[in-house]
Amino acid sequence: MQAYRIRLWDLPTRVVHWLLFALVVAAYVTGEIGGNLMTWHGWIGLAIAGLIAFRITWGLVGSTYARFGQFVRGPRAVLDYLRGRWHGVGHNPIGAVSVLVLLGILAIQTLTGLFGNDDIAFEGPLYPLVSKDVSDWLIGLHRQAYWLIIALVSLHVAAMLFYALVRKNNLVIPMINGVKEVDDPAIPSARGGGPIALVFALLVAALVVWIAAGGLLPAPPPPPPPGSIPAW
Repeated sequence: MQAYRIRLWDLPTRVVHWLLFALVVAAYVTGEIGGNLMTWHGWIGLAIAGLIAFRITWGLVGSTYARFGQFVRGPRAVLDYLRGRWHGVGHNPIGAVSVLVLLGILAIQTLTGLFGNDDIAFEGPLYPLVSKDVSDWLIGLHRQAYWLIIALVSLHVAAMLFYALVRKNNLVIPMINGVKEVDDPAIPSARGGGPIALVFALLVAALVVWIAAGGLLPAPPPPPPPGSIPAW
């Protein structure tokens, strides 16, 4: 059977995919070690917030197979897939659920961290917007949710191995080079997601990072001038 090569995953989708994986691992390591690395943990959290914002925006304006409208199909599509009736490229219906769940839990994890504190020296950039009790509650959710993230990432990796070893369908290579071999010449390559869409998604991501970093908060008062405070 002749194989045809199509463009499946565009470069922005691939970059975001691998950066998210790397930054989630880095966030876990820095959070576990703590101490001075909590500053890095906070910066990594802001970067993850930007990547999530970019991916959501790219899911609306990106190329064909990166768009939510192409792969999010609802419960009936999931049932068809489980019954062996689904045929296509890109995210299958189960993979679509996985993408949405991962983006959702990562967004919640990032949001709770922005309001959190560690009772020592670290405070999230949006900590001033909530009370100490609310911050403690949110950081409690933040600490518990990372176990769910570990489980979801592990399940994602296990699914990749299953497809590669059992179904002989390597899903990793297309996420590296962007190309997929198919047996139907009617399956089109990805289209869209050009420079204007990329700039728009980057601007949205930058805006989200700026807001998450406290860009809308009032500036702190300036320190008192030298000599204005008694030395006793």
